[in-house]
Amino acid sequence: MTGEFRFGIEEEYFVNDVAKRDAARGRMKEFFASCHKNLSDQVQAEMLEPQIEVATKPSESFAEARGSLEDLRRSVGTLARELDLSIMAAGTHPLALWSKVRPSSQPRYGKVMHDLQMVGSRTVVCGMHVHVEVPELAVRVDIMNRMQPYLPLFLALSTSSPFWQAQRTGLLGYRLAAYREMPRTGLPDLFQDATDYQRYIDTLVEARAIENSSYVWWVIRPSLKHPTLELRVADSCTRLDDTIAIAALFRCLVRRLSRDSKLNAGQTGASRAINDENGWRAQRYGIHGSFVDEASRSAKPVRQVLDEVLALVADDAKALGCEREIDLARWIVARGTSADQQLALYTEASGRGLSNRDALANVVDWLSAETVGESVVRH
Repeated sequence: MTGEFRFGIEEEYFVNDVAKRDAARGRMKEFFASCHKNLSDQVQAEMLEPQIEVATKPSESFAEARGSLEDLRRSVGTLARELDLSIMAAGTHPLALWSKVRPSSQPRYGKVMHDLQMVGSRTVVCGMHVHVEVPELAVRVDIMNRMQPYLPLFLALSTSSPFWQAQRTGLLGYRLAAYREMPRTGLPDLFQDATDYQRYIDTLVEARAIENSSYVWWVIRPSLKHPTLELRVADSCTRLDDTIAIAALFRCLVRRLSRDSKLNAGQTGASRAINDENGWRAQRYGIHGSFVDEASRSAKPVRQVLDEVLALVADDAKALGCEREIDLARWIVARGTSADQQLALYTEASGRGLSNRDALANVVDWLSAETVGESVVRH
């Protein structure tokens, strides 16, 4: 990756049994073999068997990234249908029960699951990750610190996990609540510099607590494999527009923070605690909530926070050629997130007298169809 602020996007999907609308528990070996044969290194397994991750190649163009993700969603969906399976982009699965989901057979994840035990088995969640190139580790660590106040906004815009274990949670984004059962998750600490960060990683590795930094699963982190800063706070976005909007906004903010070293400098323990509080508010209320503003000691609606951030990065969006893409974030607020649509479908189906399971099956049908860009016939 040599271009300025090149980026890549990773999306995790659930793999469903079409008839049951539940997480698949068969035909997965055949499915992965077909994906690897046809899609090569752009597809890989995840920690649990009925999950798959796709990744775009490093790019400077959002048109190229969108085209790649459209092709990947369509291709993986087609391969799934050949085995009576489907794929679904959502932060949690409306119907899946963690006790019935099998772990991945991949050797790496076998070691992870042995360490995590039930905590790993319960992590039936899917996220979306964005890598933006920042060549120097010192700059990546610095931007990681100063990006923290914006992380709740990314979560609010991406919420797609209102259900868990076949129940309505009351949250728009339950995924991170489940994910935070695992160690080394949530917000990273505020590291003094790259040396401080490296001391933390080296200490855990030398003590054999972890194998390498990829076992640190914060909501934002320096990547191990690439010279990138990796955004990990977002739910897997059902709508491709939402994925692109969030990726573009993150890329613009990385550029803005790299150009202005004073922006959000001097984050403190209080700052981190407020950022964590806003993360909870994003989980609970999504785009309908508000965030605590440290400077004014008031709460600002998410819509206002988004407007302020978009104004902040306007020059960066122009320089990077993604003005249209970041403007899609306004559309998320205007029409709602995947979680909003899921809840609307569930409420409508329940109002027609459908059972809880049938109402959730309607939600799964919409998620599966929307993921691959198809229409859905509701029951």
